[in-house]
Amino acid sequence: MKVVIFCGGQGLRLRDFSENIPKPLVPVGNRPVLWHLMRWYAHFGHREFILCLGYRADAIKDFFLHYEEAASNDFVLRGGGREIELLSRDIDDWTITFVDTGVSSSIGERLRQVAPFLEGEEMFLANYSDGLTDLNLDTYLDWFHREYRVGSFLAAQPPQSYHVATIDPDGWVSDMGPMGKADLWINAGYFAFRSEIFDYLRPGEDLVVEPFRRLIEQRRLSGYRYTGFWEPLDTFKDKVRLDELASTGRAPWELWKPERR
Repeated sequence: MKVVIFCGGQGLRLRDFSENIPKPLVPVGNRPVLWHLMRWYAHFGHREFILCLGYRADAIKDFFLHYEEAASNDFVLRGGGREIELLSRDIDDWTITFVDTGVSSSIGERLRQVAPFLEGEEMFLANYSDGLTDLNLDTYLDWFHREYRVGSFLAAQPPQSYHVATIDPDGWVSDMGPMGKADLWINAGYFAFRSEIFDYLRPGEDLVVEPFRRLIEQRRLSGYRYTGFWEPLDTFKDKVRLDELASTGRAPWELWKPERR
């Protein structure tokens, strides 16, 4: 199944980290967050990717054009560095289509522009490039197929660092508690779509606004509630947290590692 990944954002809240690196290339451990996401999909057998590029498209292209397998694989070095024998590989069976969808395009417009690369596909996957999870994708897709859904997304609970208040029109607080206990669910990406999604999408629209409203009205959109690990990469604080997990060698999203199977 093909995987569309939206890679056009500027990552403004991460500018303190770097003004030159596009958000999908912000490193988590020794690899960009985009690589971790693609490696997760590849673990479940989905290795055909369509990257919707925008801001610093050149940098993302350059990363893959000059990809260094040795950075994330064991290898044997011989001849003083003249010969490298890789003991494993990670992207040699990936197919990646790079499509420049514009610097200021909405997510919906980016998806609409890559529609020609999805012709003939009854279903495809799509995602933002800035969130990681330990979700079992096979289980999620089995759930998707149980009923006729045109689209679905991963519904995650927001970070626990805030408290939610219930306030009446006069300002009186009737309840207050941790956000995670308020039955609030956010769009965490990890979309699954049937090809009919393009019947609901108009030029220039944002994917989760007008098209999703049309799906909701026809009861064709579902959210897959997931309480396992999911974390975004929105701020420098998020990056520090993900780096800490990556440094353990047992990050929750690294399902492809033998010790995680």
